[in-house]
Amino acid sequence: MKNERSEKYFVPDDEDENIILHNKKGITDPHELYKMEFSGFLRAQLILLEELTPKTRFSVKYILNIHRMALSHLYDFAGKLRHVNMAKGTFMFPTARFLPKIMDEFEKKFLNPLPDKYASDEELIRDIARVHAELLYIHPFREGNGRTARVLANLMAAKHGHHFLEINKIKENYFEDYIKAVQAAANENYEPMEKIIRLVF
Repeated sequence: MKNERSEKYFVPDDEDENIILHNKKGITDPHELYKMEFSGFLRAQLILLEELTPKTRFSVKYILNIHRMALSHLYDFAGKLRHVNMAKGTFMFPTARFLPKIMDEFEKKFLNPLPDKYASDEELIRDIARVHAELLYIHPFREGNGRTARVLANLMAAKHGHHFLEINKIKENYFEDYIKAVQAAANENYEPMEKIIRLVF
């Protein structure tokens, strides 16, 4: 029997993750498209880092802006919540029609309480992990969810005087655990992601 949370987030497995998305540049080569997306996220991260202050507040609007800044040169859906249902294998992401409400709840529960100062790095790691895992689980965008979440995690660390996370370590050493940590967020279990963020902090 599914719990209330998994029912709320149920989606059918009807999404082909390997398709080349229609884009403004007419790019059909996946490697070229990836490079264009990568450069967009790099540019957005640099701009937002320059604008970052101790009083910066992270919000749903801020997250949408990361996505828009990174991908508006390629996609009309940049900065907008997805309108299609998505799944990865047998793992289901939230149904598209629930996303406005889900993102509002995410902001109230995870973003609004974020403090301007932390008493310890462990508290910062905990909050980065919770926000990161939940945002990846919600999967609010048609494309670029992981990269948006990683930019946000980097900016959360930078706001409190830390270097960006060593994200490459995840793919090299912890990727399977990383996927499981995202899935654990379905049951509001964020400890697996905390362990990973601690390793790359």
